[in-house]
Amino acid sequence: MEGFAARGYGTGGADSRPLFGETSARDRVINLVVGGLTSLLLVVTLISAFVFPQLPPKPVNIFFAFCISLCCVSAGILIYWYRQGDLEPKFRNLIYYILFSIVMLCICANLYFHEVGK
Repeated sequence: MEGFAARGYGTGGADSRPLFGETSARDRVINLVVGGLTSLLLVVTLISAFVFPQLPPKPVNIFFAFCISLCCVSAGILIYWYRQGDLEPKFRNLIYYILFSIVMLCICANLYFHEVGK
């Protein structure tokens, strides 16, 4: 049993990777920052869809915001499953990709709502 305590599993040293359901402090900070920035940009986009360029809002703006919200629902479900431990850690990169896509959609929507470039 002495040889089993310090196995490195081919990594050249002791394996200190977290298991399922465990995250390091660095991962938690990254998750909070990425999630917070995405949420903030989403809220700004939803408010802009209803307020800009004038009241009453344009139906195209509302439709654009609705489509972005639908993308957020699928990302939220993936995040929920990941936090429950139902998804493998490799899906974290997919979640980051989806959140990046949502951020890009929000930026495009805000540029359209505020008529930048006309």
